[in-house]
Parts: sequence; structure tokens; C-alpha cells
Amino acid sequence: CSLKYASVIGGADAVTKGFDNLAYDGGGQVEVHSAPSSSCILRLSGLHCGSCVQTIEEVVRSLPGVSKVSVSLQESSAVVLFDPLKVTQQQVRDAVQQHLSETKTSVTSSSSRQTVTVQVGGMTCGSCVRSIENAVSQLRGVHSVHVSLKEGKAMLTFDPKLIEPELLRSAIEESGFEATLSGQLESIASFLHVPQYIIIMVNTDITGLIPSLCVLLLLTTFIIIDYPNPLLNDVDSLSTHSLPAHASSWFKLPSTSETSAECKEQKCFLRISGMTCTSCVANIEKHLLKHSGIFSVLVSLMSGKAEVRFDPNLLNTSAVARLVEELGFGAELTEDLTHGKLELTVRMTCASCVHTIESKLTSTKGILQASVALATKKAQIQFNPDVLGARDIVHIIQSLGFETSLEKTGFSNHLDHSEEIQQWRNSFLLSLVFGIPVMALMIYMMAMDDSMHHQQNILPGLSLFNLVFFLLCTPVQIFGGRYFYIQAFRALKHRTANMDVLIVLATSIAYLYSCVILVVAMAERANQSPVTFFDTPPMLFVFIALGRWLEHIAKSKTSEALAKLMSLQATDATVVTLGPENSIISEQQVVVELVQRGDIVKVVPGGKFPVDGKVVEGSSMADESLITGEPMPVRKKVGSLVIAGSINAHGALLVEATHVGAETTLCQIVKLVEEAQTSKAPIQQFADRLSGFFVPFIVIISVLTLVSWSIVGFVDFDVVKENFPGYTPSLSKGEAVLRLAFQASITVLAIACPCSLGLATPTAVMVGTGVGAQSGILIKGGEPLETMHKISVVMFDKTGTITNGVPLVTRVLVLWETARMPLSKVLAVVGTAENSSEHPLGKAVAKHCREELGSDVLGFCWDFQSIPGCGISCRVSGVDHFLLQSDKHFLLPGATTDESSLMAKSSQVPTAASYSVVIGNREWMRRNGHHIRADIEAAMTSHETKGQTAILVAIDGVLCAMLAIADTVKAESALAVNTLQNMGIDVVLITGDNRRTAKAIAAQVGIKKVFAEVLPSHKVSKVEELQQRGLKVAMVGDGINDSPALAQADVGIAIGTGTDVAIEAADIVLIRNDLLDVVASVDLSKKTVRRIRINFVFALVYNLLGIPIAAGEHRGRCEG
Repeated sequence: CSLKYASVIGGADAVTKGFDNLAYDGGGQVEVHSAPSSSCILRLSGLHCGSCVQTIEEVVRSLPGVSKVSVSLQESSAVVLFDPLKVTQQQVRDAVQQHLSETKTSVTSSSSRQTVTVQVGGMTCGSCVRSIENAVSQLRGVHSVHVSLKEGKAMLTFDPKLIEPELLRSAIEESGFEATLSGQLESIASFLHVPQYIIIMVNTDITGLIPSLCVLLLLTTFIIIDYPNPLLNDVDSLSTHSLPAHASSWFKLPSTSETSAECKEQKCFLRISGMTCTSCVANIEKHLLKHSGIFSVLVSLMSGKAEVRFDPNLLNTSAVARLVEELGFGAELTEDLTHGKLELTVRMTCASCVHTIESKLTSTKGILQASVALATKKAQIQFNPDVLGARDIVHIIQSLGFETSLEKTGFSNHLDHSEEIQQWRNSFLLSLVFGIPVMALMIYMMAMDDSMHHQQNILPGLSLFNLVFFLLCTPVQIFGGRYFYIQAFRALKHRTANMDVLIVLATSIAYLYSCVILVVAMAERANQSPVTFFDTPPMLFVFIALGRWLEHIAKSKTSEALAKLMSLQATDATVVTLGPENSIISEQQVVVELVQRGDIVKVVPGGKFPVDGKVVEGSSMADESLITGEPMPVRKKVGSLVIAGSINAHGALLVEATHVGAETTLCQIVKLVEEAQTSKAPIQQFADRLSGFFVPFIVIISVLTLVSWSIVGFVDFDVVKENFPGYTPSLSKGEAVLRLAFQASITVLAIACPCSLGLATPTAVMVGTGVGAQSGILIKGGEPLETMHKISVVMFDKTGTITNGVPLVTRVLVLWETARMPLSKVLAVVGTAENSSEHPLGKAVAKHCREELGSDVLGFCWDFQSIPGCGISCRVSGVDHFLLQSDKHFLLPGATTDESSLMAKSSQVPTAASYSVVIGNREWMRRNGHHIRADIEAAMTSHETKGQTAILVAIDGVLCAMLAIADTVKAESALAVNTLQNMGIDVVLITGDNRRTAKAIAAQVGIKKVFAEVLPSHKVSKVEELQQRGLKVAMVGDGINDSPALAQADVGIAIGTGTDVAIEAADIVLIRNDLLDVVASVDLSKKTVRRIRINFVFALVYNLLGIPIAAGEHRGRCEG
């Protein structure tokens, strides 16, 4: 083994000992192949210009033994490489001090200080700068603080032994500003802790060395200055020392990019369980990236998956999974399904075009497969998204001179039931048109005398009624029953017998037998028309086709829900190219399908985030209520994660795309809804469960009836004469016996057809759903109605379900002692100021003020300024004129008002032309120089512990009022929860909101079990967890974030005022927005299921009695 190393604590003995510690036998002689070399870093102060730099370099370079010197004006440091046998570090220091008296080169003094740069956002004026300087300078261990308002950053010098950079950042953030550590520490103190380096070559023999992996282990054990072969190494021990940028090129150290390029990279995918928030994601990514051999980690919170790139020479997939499990998360390896697929429409003219495109694509790195069809002008491309993206492929084809467009395939078409709906609708309407006359004729024949229609033969053997029945039945049998024949054929093809087989068997035999017997009667010129069964097909097809039509209408709601989910996705995106300091060089508008991972996307105020990503520039508020259910806007700053489909409220943002296409949170929600709805096995009707036995049983009984009557007829012909109403002496014995046997056999098929069993449930469901609709409960079919009575757990969403989902002012506390301002004027001023706000809390305050003052127009507002996360400031005028026109006291029915505020009248208070108004949180008040008294602080804390938001109002420099705002609980929520609990049903609150608010709301309504800060996918997991314990779960929600859980639950219940997606994903909709209807739906289900069971009993009794009667006691029905 041959290596160069930096001697830090010893020479060759230290190297040999290092080999022994690794369980290798290291021996041999140490040979020094190069002159010793030492390094020294000097910390300088007093550098002003390039002339100072040049002077110091010339002075140091003139010393004997100095080989290299580099002075940085920006970093105020100098790095010197020298021969310690010719010159010492002290001599170098003394030479510099002779020219610059302010030079500081003491290793000990320098190493006790570090400088860090913190990027600060939200500063607006000099008072902000002073606020930060005062807050940080008071911390122990801080030597100096310099804040630049223009550059938006703070330079902090501190003692690393007393305080850490993260604490400094936190102190700035606690002052109400955005704070982000930028880059590495700018001090060189950490490097100064390292003694001088003496570069030595060591030759030694090592036994037990296995190629590749052992070499890598050795390379990562020592501080490598140079290595003889281009082997991979990850110098962990040297990475703790920060070299100045101007000196890093002197040492031959492999960079991260070089390492990644030289090694063979491998990728694995993990399914991670137990993640609850973005901090879990950051924890996993940070922990994995600390380990040698891991190059990158990308974790998706929504899908619960992670993509890890690692060096297979150092780690394997199992080791990566174990690293995640060490953090307390569950980790399971999954299959790599990340190959991208792209379908393009390409304008081509000949086969040569096809060859040109295919050859170009297949020769491009990253494209796995390319197939181009001239006939369809389509190109099917499979590619590696880690190498290139869809937009790159489009550019490649366009560079060849072909016009190319993206083929939008849309979402899952297998859930579209429009074709089936049309088929069964046509079948029902056709059967109905011909079935109504059949019903009318049957009623007419029952009412008239038998002797009348015996004389109505229009031809020998053909009566008028049989002719009409034939004409009405034939179109139904051929066209109306076509889809039943298709379904029956498919069932028989798979060797199964369902109700379609029985329906087709009964109607076909009835129709064919009727036609044959009628033709025979006409051929024999019989005096009496035979008994036929032409009325059977239209009657059966009408009812069964109606049921199938309604069934597919209900199923089609799935695709509508998914379509509305996908409509939340932005259609296009603005991809930008960044220059220095995140300046935008160019912009390009592309469809969202062409956005690639790593793209920088610009999102303007009011626009939708096209992809999941991370903010790299800007600050704003985002409305994520449709995705997460959080009613309040979420603050977004540099480093914050954004969700595709959510809305950017205020400032423009630059977002780096991390999850695109099917990987976005919105697409994951679509996938969750789709999987839940397609995988949920419907509760089969009792008739369907019996069909596997019922169909062959009826066929066997029918055949036995045919055989039995044939035997009986030939043995005792007198029985045939007595039981065959169509018997005439002209018929031969064999013909009469066979006619009777066939009629009895077909009657068994007809009477045993599943009308009674099939209609037992639909009739009860029709009545039950009708009663529910009258009570404001929309129930989608028999399945949820049947399941609801088995529910043992009801899970309620919070926002918009238990609560109203809209922030309301719950208390107004006017501080008359300091403000000397009545309630009416406070409301007028605050309402005018907040009327210009776009924040939901501001809108709630403005609405409250307008309602209490009874006017839509108050005063005038100008110089309006809104600071995200803090509050607003503005000037207001015109309120005095408004108050003089309507001078009265105002009592607030919807909010608690401090009585001391009502003691003064407007006339007792001096008026002003305009008012300076500041409204916001504590920090905003402190920034504007307002002191918050202890009693006010206690009042605010009291409301905040209840999950409410407390804001302060300052008018003309004086604190005037405190307002409490909350999402209030619905009036009936507590009663509904208590009633369900009395019925023996467990009640659970599940929400994406914070834990403190969730517990406060749960306590108000009497719910003891709470799941807070839960993502849409985790809501599904909670439902599945309860279902795996054998419990039947009902989920009550109103938002898009609830739709996966609504679909997964045994019964999903949506609030009628909720989103269309939630309503269509649910099984039951509460039209009146009344939670007591949940209780009513349980009671209605119990009564309906009891009626269904009674219907089944009567249906079975009918079949058990009807089949023997049809087989042995047959009577003619429509002879003549």
C-alpha cells in the first residue's frame, strides 16, 4: 500500500496503528519521498484594498522556504505553505506584523471566534435592524452583530464554545423575522485547530486486504492529501475542517461531484411508515445524508416513499433500510417503478421520418425504448427521468425539424361508465315501451271472461292476444335483452352461473317455446290457441334493466369525483432559468406535464402551484385548505415545502420542483381515492350470493319437472286430460303429454326467475332512500344503507364538519382606560382597515364590523401595508362622518364585549381627520413600539389555549382593543356526538390541524379520542387500522383532503356544503349540513335492513311454494 498522509499526531507509527485498528496486518518500512511541508493560516484585520493584499503576499513570499501564499480580502485571511526546516510559523507571523500592526495571527485567539452569515427576511425599516441587533447582542458568547437592511443579512461573530449558530438563527426568528443560515461558517477558526501538516509518503505491506471495499475503508480512515489511483474515497475526517476557498485548490482532494461521477451509483426505493409531518421528512433526509456512500435522498410525505441514491460498494439496500429504521420509522424496500413514459403526437410524412426519429431517440442517453408509428403519428417513449425529462425529449424531436405535441391521455378511463349507462338506459326504455302494453293486456285478460277470448282467433291456432304478445315480445327479446345475453355468455365462458344466465335461460326458453307451440298450433289448424309465455321477457327485462341502469349511474360518480380532483391541477407552469443570486435570466411557459424534477418554477400571486416543491426565493402565504383542510393560510419562505394544487396568496415565489407528474400530492390523493373505490368489495345482495346454487338448482328442477310429467303422462293419460287446459281430442297422446310437460317445465323457470329475490332489496332501498331524501339525507344505493346499521366507529373531520369552517370574531375587548375610544369608533376604524386585507382573518374581522355597524361602506383607507405572518398597517379617515350619521351603542350578539368599552359616547372623544392603524400579533406590535400589558397578555393566552387566534389593535400609537377569532363549533355537534355515544358508537376526531386546536374543539363537543396533524394518506391509514381490528367505520368530512378516507371507509358521509369531490366520493350526503342527520341515517339503516330481511323471507316463501305449484299444479294462463 502506498499513500501520502498528513501527519497530525505522529508519523509512520500512527499509520501502522491505524491499520491494526482496522484488523489488518500493517508492516513495512516508512520512506519519506518528499520534503516536509507545513501550512499556516493567518486571520487578518485592517485589509482595505487590493494593494494591502499584494503587499502582504510580497512580504511573505520573500521569506525563505515559503512555497505558496494566498491572501483573501473578502475572508480577511492568508494561507501560507512553507518548509518548517527553513522558516517557522512565528517568523511568518512576525513578518506580516511588521507591515500591518493590526494583524491577528494567534491561533488560540482566532479559534475562539467564528463568524456566520444569516439571511434575514421581513425587515422593512431601521427599527427592524435595531430590533435584531438588540435581541442577538444580548446573547452570551456574541461578540459583534452587523445587520444590513439592504442586503437582507446579518453578520454575527460569536464564541462557538458558548453558543451555536442555530441558537443565533432561532433568536432572530423569535423576533418575528425569517432567518436562514447561509452556507458554511465564514471563519477559518476550525482550520486553525489543526496543527501543521507534514506531507509524507508511506510504503507498507498489508495482509488480509480484499480489493475495492477494503481499499475504500482504508482511504476513509486517514486524512488523504493525495492518492495514487483514481479510487473512490469519502474523506469524512477532513470534511470537518473548512479550508478557505482561495486555498482549496492547493490540496488534491476529490470533490463530491467527482466522487459521484467516478463511482457507480445505485438507486433504491423505500416505503416508509410512521411519518407525520415535514420535520419527519427533514430528519430522515438529514440522517441518511450524514452516512458515507449516500449521495442523495428524496422523501415524499404524501406517498410515504423515499428514493435513495447510494454507492453499492459501501452500502446495500438492506443497510439503507436499516438506517431509516434506526430513527424509529418503518422501512420496506419496494420495486423501482420510476421509468417515465411519454406519448407524443409527431407530424411525419414517410417511413424515413420514423427511422430518423427512432434512431435519434434510441441513441440518446437516458431513453430506454422508443417506438414511432407512421399510421397513428404517435411516438411511445420510455425514459429514465434521472437522466432527462419529457421536455428534453420534445426538444430533441423538434430539433430534428418535426412538429411535436404532448398526447394528453387524461386520467383513468376504466372508471368511466358512460357507455354502460347508455346501454342499460336504452335497454330499459325499449323494454318499458313494449312492456307497458303487455302489462295492460295481462290486466285486461284477468278481468275479462275466459269464454270471450276463446272466440277471438284471427287464424286457426292463432288468437289476437297471442299475436299481439308475439309482436311486443320479439323486439324486447332481440334488442332489449342483447346486453343480458352478452353478460350471460361471458359468465358461461368463465364457467360460472349468475343471475344473467338464469334470466337469459328463462326468457329464451319461454320465447322459443311460445313461438314453436304457436307455429305448431297454426300448422295443425287448432280450434284453440295454445298457452304461451310471451309476456315473460318484457316484464323481466324492464325491472332488471332499470336496476342495472341505476347501478352504473352510481358507479359513474367515481370518475366524476376523480375528474374534479384533477381539475385542481394547474394546466401550465412558468419554468425559469436563474442566474447569480437567483436572478431570473429567462422564462418559458410549458404545460405542467413537461415540468421536470429540478426545474425552477415561478408562481405569481393568486396562481396555483403546478408541482410539489421547495421554495428557493421569496415569501408568501399559501391557501392549502382544499388539500390539507387547514382553514388558515400557511406561511411560505425559503426552504418551505409547497403542494401542487394549492394557491399562492400574496408574493411571487420561485419553487424548485421535487415531485412532478404522478408523484405530486394531488395525484397521490387521486390515486388513494381511486384505489379505495375500486378495491372496496360491494356487499353482495342475498340473491347474488345464492345465484351460484340457485341457478343450477332451478334448471335441475325444471328438467325433473319435464321428465316427471312425461313419465306420468304416458303412464296415466287421464292425468294429462285433467291438467292440460289446451287438450283437444285432435291431439295425439304423445303430443299432449309433451306439451303439458314443456309448459310445466317452463313455468318452473319463469316463476323461479329472480324477480322476487332481486326486487326484495331494491324495493326496500327505494323506500329507504326516499324517506332519507325527504329528511335531507341523500343515500347512494343499497350498500351504504345496508352497512350503516353495522357501524361501530364514526370519525369526524374538524374543519367544516364539527366546526363551521369559517373564522368568526368571538370576542371584542376594548381597552377604554388607555384608548378613550368607544366601541363604535373602534369597529369603524378596524373594519375600514381590514376591508383592504386579503387574509381570511382580516376578512372575518371586516365582515363582523360591517354587520355590527349595519353598513357595507365605512371609511377610507390608504398607505395600506400587509406583512405576512405579522399583520397590517395603514391610515384610515372618514369614520367620524359615518359615526355622526348613525350615532348609537352597539352590542355584539355573536361576540363577548368588555362592558367598559361602552361607557363613552362618540361625542366625548376628540375627532381626528385620519387615524394611524396597526393590527396584528404580538411581534407586530413590538416592532411598532407597543408594550403589551400583563392582563392583555393573559387574555390572549387564554384564547390561544382554546385554539383561537388573538390579535391586537393599535390606533394612533395606543393599544385600543383585542379581538379573538376562531372557527366556531356547530350548534348541534355536541348533541350529535353524545347521541352516537349513547347508541354504543365510538366517536373519533381526525384533522390535519394542529394538536392544540384539535383537542380544544374535541373537548367542547365531548370527543375523547383525537388524531391531529394527519395527512390525507394517513387518514386512510387510520381508517384501515380500525377496519383491520374488525370495526365498521363511517367517515364524516367535507374537504378534498377527506375524500380518500371517505372512499376507504365502510360508509363515507359528506357534508352537503362541502366540496364536490368529497360529496361524490361519499356514500351518504347530508344535504342540510346537520350532524344530527348522521344519527338519523343510522336509525334509518336499521329500519330499512329489517324491512329487507322481511322481504327476503316472503321472497323465499314465494319460491318455495311457487315452484312446487308450477311443477305439479299448473293451470293455464292465457289460453285461447
